[in-house]
Amino acid sequence: MKNIFVGNLSFNTQEDELRHAFESHGTVDKVSIISDRDTGRSRGFAFVEMPNDEEAERAIAALDGSDFGGRALKVNLARPRESSGAGFGGGRRDDNRGNRAPRQPRW
Repeated sequence: MKNIFVGNLSFNTQEDELRHAFESHGTVDKVSIISDRDTGRSRGFAFVEMPNDEEAERAIAALDGSDFGGRALKVNLARPRESSGAGFGGGRRDDNRGNRAPRQPRW
């Protein structure tokens, strides 16, 4: 299963349009256009899930940089979401070995 990031979408792109573009390269399980939680408006990117790795790679190669709705798509494998580090009790910084980083002086 490949999760594919699709960026630089027109805000008017519909999920069925995007699904159709990817289905010409293989089976598509899911299309999710990401929208702003406050306004409901598209944020200009989406995720497409394809079960066959070879078909997904073919779709990425074919669609990255292609014109879609007057815009050049950015298509690549989605990376796992990284922790923002935000949250309660923050402020602690660790080095890459888990040791607490030295405090920087405030001048």
